[in-house]
Amino acid sequence: MKLPLNDSGSSSSTYFIADIAANHDGSLDRALELIRLAAKAGANAAKFQNFRAETIVSRQGFQELGRKLTHQSKWEKDVYEVYRDAALPIEWTDALITECAKHQIDYFTAPYDLEYIDFFAHKMPFFKVGSGDITWKQSLLRMATFGKPILLATGASNLQEVDDAVNLLEENGIPIVLMQCNTNYTGEKENFDFLNLNVLKTFQKKYPKVILGLSDHSPGFVAVLGAIALGARVIEKHFTDDTSRVGPDHGFSLDPKVWREMVDTSRILERALGDGVKRVEANEVEPRIVQRRGYRYNRSILAGEVIEGSDLIALRPCPNDGLTPFQLGEITGRILKYDVNFDELVRLQDFE
Repeated sequence: MKLPLNDSGSSSSTYFIADIAANHDGSLDRALELIRLAAKAGANAAKFQNFRAETIVSRQGFQELGRKLTHQSKWEKDVYEVYRDAALPIEWTDALITECAKHQIDYFTAPYDLEYIDFFAHKMPFFKVGSGDITWKQSLLRMATFGKPILLATGASNLQEVDDAVNLLEENGIPIVLMQCNTNYTGEKENFDFLNLNVLKTFQKKYPKVILGLSDHSPGFVAVLGAIALGARVIEKHFTDDTSRVGPDHGFSLDPKVWREMVDTSRILERALGDGVKRVEANEVEPRIVQRRGYRYNRSILAGEVIEGSDLIALRPCPNDGLTPFQLGEITGRILKYDVNFDELVRLQDFE
């Protein structure tokens, strides 16, 4: 299954991205195993993050903050060291690509480095821009030179910042997956108050050409179901084999069992969403007959009499040749062609 770039409607199946990120814990074997587990759990892609500590964070800058913020307050090391330890060796790239291909899922990474953008451009089908880089114009422009689709996360952004990034990419003819996101990584249930999934409706109205998506870090997958119902067709969730492991991303990730449940439940939701055309559905044909009211004669009446409303009563069922209460005007004041009995179905052919 490929990224649904040509159809943002309900006919597209949701594309699920397992964000392995730093959950490799410094082990290539773990990274490869997580790819295998993600594919088995129903992921359509395995996503990684490639960065170098020295080109993504300032050691002095974080030291000057004087304290760690949000989820970083739980980190035992300083921010620079955590990023240095979590960096994914670029030498792993070919092995990761091969493993993804073996299990028939897409490989891609979010390159947080201008040189890495050039390196990965020809190794994956699209780019990912993390929420923190939505205002990094140089990075957006560098990615745009390759003409590949871009997944643009919008966490901690206001609409003007989103507009600037979307306009830049659209001016360069880049297909966009625009992802609502809340960049609080604490995994607390209180964060549901800030997910603001209805922003997807704002995106859909303001940017009709984009594909909608969700990059989610909230517990479980209730937000995923809500986003799909609102039109999201690309879902990104962190993935690990054990949420209790020590590391920056494990705690708010999903394990294979919950991930599989998320995908399976979402596929059921897709079936339920339908195509938006209101009709009598195939499984409603018989219930429609037994639940609808159709007119029956309230008394036995002789041929030649004029029918009044008081001669009729609306009762269930209403066969296909029955008359509904909205059709009362078609029969009142008309003359019966032949005798009818009490409780007999009223039909148009009964009248002259």
